[in-house]
Amino acid sequence: MATVIRAVKSGASAHAIDARPIPERYARGWHCLGLAADYKDGKTHRLNIFGTRLVAFQGEDGTLRVLNAWCPHMGADLALGHVAGNSVVCRFHNWSFGGDGICNHIPYAKHVPPKARVRTWHTCEENKLLFIWNDQQGNPPPPEVAIPRLEQTSSPEWSEWAISQWTIHNNCRELIDNLADVGHFGPVHGSTNVVYFANIFDGHKATQLMVGTNERLGGEVNYLTTVTTYFGPACLISSMRGEAEGMPIESIMLVANVPIDTNSFELRFGVMVKKVPGLSDEQNAALAKSYVDLTCKAFSEDVAIWHNKIRVDNPLLCDGDGPVYQLRQWYEQFYTDAAAVPAELKKRQVIEIDRGVFANKPPLQHVFNK
Repeated sequence: MATVIRAVKSGASAHAIDARPIPERYARGWHCLGLAADYKDGKTHRLNIFGTRLVAFQGEDGTLRVLNAWCPHMGADLALGHVAGNSVVCRFHNWSFGGDGICNHIPYAKHVPPKARVRTWHTCEENKLLFIWNDQQGNPPPPEVAIPRLEQTSSPEWSEWAISQWTIHNNCRELIDNLADVGHFGPVHGSTNVVYFANIFDGHKATQLMVGTNERLGGEVNYLTTVTTYFGPACLISSMRGEAEGMPIESIMLVANVPIDTNSFELRFGVMVKKVPGLSDEQNAALAKSYVDLTCKAFSEDVAIWHNKIRVDNPLLCDGDGPVYQLRQWYEQFYTDAAAVPAELKKRQVIEIDRGVFANKPPLQHVFNK
């Protein structure tokens, strides 16, 4: 049933908030499960995502695998089991399932039933992170939507990822809206003077470019410049140039969502900071921690809002708002069968809000020109 909220009429009629039912499907694309190293301990790891339960584990060959967790025998949770070789063994009756999802051993049976198998999920490791591919139609990921490799993640000139995680009790779209929502950066994040803002919609990528003063992250005088790109519906990578403790800082942000169900999702927020030449390792570590704490605090200010808002399919926008409707059209493609995505959504579109007071605006390209 659609949500309709109407105010009591008083003079001019008020805008009525409408919301269509949330579709019972999950976005097609790569979704980040956090640091790959967290899954490389020889144990099983339970994942409550995509409306079901999965199990992640590393086999003795070093490969990370993800399978459906409900055992087809009697319904036990494979995440309660243990890893043996390249298989996960069910705790209930010791049925063993290989990385291909096929049952390869039943200790008390002469023959394994042909249908004894569970679904396997495509995974990849990139930038020291583990990703899982979701497609309602069961198609494999096409090469053009691969998560881009960031050389910074293996460079000694950069810190390691510092990742925080929240469970958000709302639909993923509330997070995605931020990419076009220029109006919230002042009240929520303290960006008091946004002098330039742009969005690029380009196939499976959507980018935000922003320049403004931010007393928390960019100083009160120097501009904070960010270039932020969604690579598909669930993985955002951002390059930020600001300052901390009076020193110029370059950082990379990760914002990743994985749906638990249609009304909640896991949110991972990661930060890497480039080390400042001339500082000791201890000084760089302290500076990185200070900046990570600041960015995490700034981002967490969105969380309380997401927990206390309703879904609005027809937002009432003003002339100072960003291209929220265009962003949602771009995002909708990931809830549509791949063959049915309109051709116009694959064309590049650029929308700029330029206050005309900043000469060195960033080039209109995706983050790190990916």
